[in-house]
Amino acid sequence: MADLEGADDRSLMARHVAGDAEAFGELFRRHRDRLWAVAVRTIGDRELAADCVQEGFIKAFRGAGSYRGEAAVSTWLHRIVVNACLDRMRRERDVLRRAGDAADIDIIDSHDRHAESETGLDVRAALARLPEHQRVVLVLVDMHGMPVAEAAETLGVAVGTVKSRCARGRLALAELLREARSGVEREPEATS
Repeated sequence: MADLEGADDRSLMARHVAGDAEAFGELFRRHRDRLWAVAVRTIGDRELAADCVQEGFIKAFRGAGSYRGEAAVSTWLHRIVVNACLDRMRRERDVLRRAGDAADIDIIDSHDRHAESETGLDVRAALARLPEHQRVVLVLVDMHGMPVAEAAETLGVAVGTVKSRCARGRLALAELLREARSGVEREPEATS
């Protein structure tokens, strides 16, 4: 086990593909918490997020042979989990429409020290109301600190698309927060 902890992600992936029964478990241990946090903030529901992470890791486990090493293993895993979230969101549209109601949304994670603050709750509720393509980039870039180029690779879009979605998402988020403070509600515009 100690040799697994010292191995880098790429060598763990190679060991898994070669048949090492423990290597993928170490990758899971290293990345599960961050991927779960991304999934929760992306999909807005803890249980659905857990399902998406599980689906993502199962796909990664089974499809490890298709990993070409062009991106970091973490980027590859992020892409799989984010895609699982997007697929689930498409299947669960009616659930996500209700997620815009702050009373129905529970996306507080154990790593968020300010989860109980009023501002944090307002931000979460506003984030849940953004179009999914804007919410996903804001979660990856602004909330998890992923570099724009890595987010673009994770999502399979151009760097300029990520920058544009971030800019539009930030503007829409700011407007939703202003409206929440003034007591006026409207749906954000669905721009790309």
